[in-house]
Amino acid sequence: MAHARAPHQSRCAPEVSVPENESTTAQPGLENLLHETRSFPPSPEFAAQANAQPALYEEARADRLAFWARQANDLVTWRTPFTETLDWSQAPVARWFADGTLNAAYNAVDRHVEAGLGDRVAIHFEGEPGDTRTVTYAELQRDVSRAANALAALGVETGDRVVIYLPMVVEAVVAMLACARIGAPHSVVFGGFSADALRSRIADAEAKLVITADGGYRRGAASALKPAVDEAIAPKEGADPTTVEHVLVVRRTGQDTAWTEGRDVWWHDALESADTTHTPVWVEAEHPLFILYTSGTTGKPKGILHTTGGYLTQAAYTHRNVFDLKAESDVYWCTADIGWVTGHSYVVYGPLLNGATQVIYEGTPDSPHQGRWWEIVEKYKVSILYTAPTAIRACMKWGEEIPARFDLSSLRVLGSVGEPINPEAWMWYRRVIGGDRTPIVDTWWQTETGAIMISPLPGVTAAKPGSAQVPLPGIVADVVDDEAHSVPNGGGGYLVLSEPWPSMLRGIWGDLERFKDTYWSRFPGIYFAGDGAKKDEDGDIWLLGRVDDVMNVSGHRLSTTEIESALVSNEIVAEAAVVGASDDLTGQAVVAFVILRGEHAARAADADGAAAVQTELRNHVAKEIGPIAKPKRILVVPELPKTRSGKIMRRLLRDVAENRTVGDATTLADSSVMELISAGLQKPSSSDD
Repeated sequence: MAHARAPHQSRCAPEVSVPENESTTAQPGLENLLHETRSFPPSPEFAAQANAQPALYEEARADRLAFWARQANDLVTWRTPFTETLDWSQAPVARWFADGTLNAAYNAVDRHVEAGLGDRVAIHFEGEPGDTRTVTYAELQRDVSRAANALAALGVETGDRVVIYLPMVVEAVVAMLACARIGAPHSVVFGGFSADALRSRIADAEAKLVITADGGYRRGAASALKPAVDEAIAPKEGADPTTVEHVLVVRRTGQDTAWTEGRDVWWHDALESADTTHTPVWVEAEHPLFILYTSGTTGKPKGILHTTGGYLTQAAYTHRNVFDLKAESDVYWCTADIGWVTGHSYVVYGPLLNGATQVIYEGTPDSPHQGRWWEIVEKYKVSILYTAPTAIRACMKWGEEIPARFDLSSLRVLGSVGEPINPEAWMWYRRVIGGDRTPIVDTWWQTETGAIMISPLPGVTAAKPGSAQVPLPGIVADVVDDEAHSVPNGGGGYLVLSEPWPSMLRGIWGDLERFKDTYWSRFPGIYFAGDGAKKDEDGDIWLLGRVDDVMNVSGHRLSTTEIESALVSNEIVAEAAVVGASDDLTGQAVVAFVILRGEHAARAADADGAAAVQTELRNHVAKEIGPIAKPKRILVVPELPKTRSGKIMRRLLRDVAENRTVGDATTLADSSVMELISAGLQKPSSSDD
C-alpha cells in the first residue's frame, strides 16, 4: 500500500493539505470492503508502567477544557500563567491559553538545565559519512543562546520571519530554537525543494534572513544547498525585490561556495563572536511560532500558521503519552526531516520539551548500506522508533535478513506516521523490528493539526494492524457522510474534527478567507481533514487515504488504500500503488503498480511470468475484497515515483495508466523511475473477469 501522505505526512506528513475547491456533489459513502480481525493488547507489564492509563479518557470526557488546562500547566512552563483556556468566539480561529506568556526555547532547553539536567544528552547526531556528535542540554543551551544573539546582531527582531533550508544536522535544531528564543517565526523548507519553491516561500513569508548550509550528505555524495538560496533571492524580472537581508551559512561539506560579501555570513563566525547567554523573549501564547508551507492546488503554497502555547502543550502531551516516553531512560528516534511537520513536533519541540534523549540521522536508510538504520538502533540502544510506512515497506522489500544482523532488543515502542500503514507492513514491523513484542502506535495527524490526533495508546489500546483506532483523550473526531451525519459502525465516509484542539492551525499566512474556504466550508463549523475513513464493527477508525484518491468503479466508491492493502497482503508483493484510470465501460478502472519482493522479482521477467503474476494478484484481490475491486491492469515495476519525502506522485501514475505524456517529474527523488515504469507498459496485462 503506497498511499502517499505527509506528513504528510501525516500523517504526516510530509506535506498534507486538504484539496481546495473540492466538489460538494453528494455521493454515496465509501465502500467498507477490507476486514481485519487481528488484535494485540499490551502486555500486563507494559500496561502497568505506561504513562497513559484508561483514566485519561475519562478525565477528558468529563471536562475537556479542564483536561487541556491541566496538560498545559503540567507540561509547559509559563512566565505568566494563563487564566482562560479557550476563546472560540472568533471561530474558526481559536485562541488557547491566550493571556499566558512563555518562550518555546526556554521550555525546550533552559528549564531542563535549571532543573539540574544539563549533563543529560539531548541529541546523538549521526552524519551519513559516519561523523558523530553528542550534545547535552547544557551545550544545547549555549549554542541556542549564541545563535539567538547572532540572529539579533544580523537585525532579526521579534516578529521577523526566518527561512531555514538545512540538512538534518544539529544546527537545524539550534536554528529553529534560536528563532523561537527571540520570537521570530521560522519557516523551514525541506532541503530537497527547488530554488523556485524556495523563492515562493521566502516571498510569501517576507523573510528577513535565510539560514542554509554549503550542502549536506545524501547517498554518499555532498549535495549543494546554497546555490538554490542564491537563485531564490536573486533579482527576477517581474518579481518584487527580495526581503532577505542576510544569508547565514553552516559549513557542513566544505565544498566550494559562491559568496556575496555583506550579505552572506558563515554560521561558525557569527556564533564564535556571540555571547553564550541570552534572555528569552517572553511572548503571548498566541504569538506565531512557525509557518510551514504545504502545496495548494492553485499553485500558490499555503503557509500553515502555528502559534506557541497550544502547539507546545499538545506536542509535549502527545509525545509523552503516545510513545510512553521515560525521559530518564529512553533513547528516542524519529526519522523525519525537520522540513516536515513531523520533524517540528516530534524531533524538535515534543521531545525537547519532555527532556528526551534522541537520535538525529542525516542520511537515507540505505546509505552506505541497507542496514544503516538498524546499525544506529543497535549503536545507541534506541528504545522508541517513529518512522513512515514508506520506509517500512522499503525495508520489507530488502529482506528481513538485513535487520536480523543487528541487535534490536532495546526497542520497546514502535510508531508509524505519514500515511495509513497496511496491515501486512504493520505485522512485519512488529515481528521483524519489534521482536513480536513491541506495541505499535499508528498515528494520524497533519501539518494543519500540528500534533497527533488519532492513535492507540500503547499501554491501553489493543492494537489492530493498520488502524489508527481512536481519537486521543481531549480530541473529538468522527467519520461522517455527505450531510455531516455520523456514519454507523461498519460504514465509510469523511474524517472530521468537530471541536477545536490546542495545536490546531491558526490560519493560512496572510489569507484568512483561504483558510476558511479550504478547511471549514465543506461541513460548516466542522474541520474537514480531506481524508476518507471508515469505522469498523467496534467503532475504531481506519484511514482510507485522501478523498481525491477514491475511485468510482461501476458506481462503487472504492478507496485506493484498501486495494493496496489487499495487494501487499500477498507474500510476493513488497509495495503497491493503485490509481483510477478512465474506462468507457465502468467509468473508472483500477490500475495497480506493484513492486515484488526481492526473491519473487524474477518471476515477472518474461511475458508469461508477468501474466501469471498479474492473474495471481487479481485473484488475490478478489478473494480479499471482492470481484469489484480486481485491478483491470497490474504493472510490475522496479520502483514507484516518490518525492524525497517519500510521497508517491499519483498524478504521474495516472498519466501512465491513461497513456498520457508523463507530466512534470522534477520533484521526484529519482526522475528516471518514470522511464522504468513507462517501459512496463510494454508488458502484457491481464484484464479477464
